[in-house]
Amino acid sequence: MPNSSATNDFVTTLDVEVPEEGKWQEVAQGIFWIRMPLPFDLNHINLYLLKDGDAFTLIDTGIGTSATKDCWESLIERYNIKLKQVIVTHMHPDHIGLAGWLTERFQVPLLMTYAEYFTARAIVAGGQGADNWQDKVYLQRAGFDEEYIEKNTQSKNGIRKVVSPIPLSYFRLQHDSEVKIGDDTWKVMVGRGHSPEHACLYCESRQILISGDHVLPQISPNIGVYNTEPEGNTLKLYLETLPQFLTLPQNTLVLPSHKQPIYGLHNRVNELLAHHHEHLENLLDFCQEPRNLVQCLPILFKRELNEHNMFFAVAECLSHLNYLMYENKIKRTLENKQYRYQAIIT
Repeated sequence: MPNSSATNDFVTTLDVEVPEEGKWQEVAQGIFWIRMPLPFDLNHINLYLLKDGDAFTLIDTGIGTSATKDCWESLIERYNIKLKQVIVTHMHPDHIGLAGWLTERFQVPLLMTYAEYFTARAIVAGGQGADNWQDKVYLQRAGFDEEYIEKNTQSKNGIRKVVSPIPLSYFRLQHDSEVKIGDDTWKVMVGRGHSPEHACLYCESRQILISGDHVLPQISPNIGVYNTEPEGNTLKLYLETLPQFLTLPQNTLVLPSHKQPIYGLHNRVNELLAHHHEHLENLLDFCQEPRNLVQCLPILFKRELNEHNMFFAVAECLSHLNYLMYENKIKRTLENKQYRYQAIIT
């Protein structure tokens, strides 16, 4: 078993080896960490198998690619894995990608929150022939040129390639509801902002939090405003639902969806809160003169952004600008089809 020591002063990584592809690593009694590949800069996702009688409950599934399926085949054969149920924390493809494939294979139920399940169903279904003029306006108002807009609003149905057909029924998780897994009871704690109704799971008797993408070590979860809801205030939702985790013990073992398990929950939550408030202050300083969103991107992102990262960066930047606008700290005007943001001098 891994070293379970913790500190009250810092965020510390659990002293256990990262599992190799096709293998698992026990991180607490009856809880097994597996890692699946992702075809992005963030090249992995953590999944967790929880012993549940003579089978397992699975938390998240990996993206729906042949590489992930191969990893699953290897794991299932190596450890003779049988699933009792599949819980998906939220609807992003790396989490729900193989939910349909696995629940069908083992004929077991899918558990999700209402908003995550139906958002996933809607996104995978696609636009159903609807015109994409609003997608173009979203990028136009951010400050992109026509060539970029035309290139990046072509329908590619990409998400269907990495998400297996979503089961036609599910069992609903709700905030403060409980899930029995083996001898343990796990409370659902809903976080918002990264996704509509993200389910984290906390076991009080064991002081373990399966945090999904809501609390991550080393990196911050993407908090974005996307073209489906361009006037959204997702950062406010995130900043309002993140502090609830400060009510849990500081030495809670946090099992995240990316990077490594950690101790030091309070410290990490406070780091994430400070990170976003720093971004907000930097944007306010930069917007003393009118700026469009594209001009603001280097203030939040110091690295060069590739096409994949740009999609998330635009949404992240807009979430911060919208937050400042709703807080009456900046004003937004429309000039030449672009939004300009300027700090309000008080």
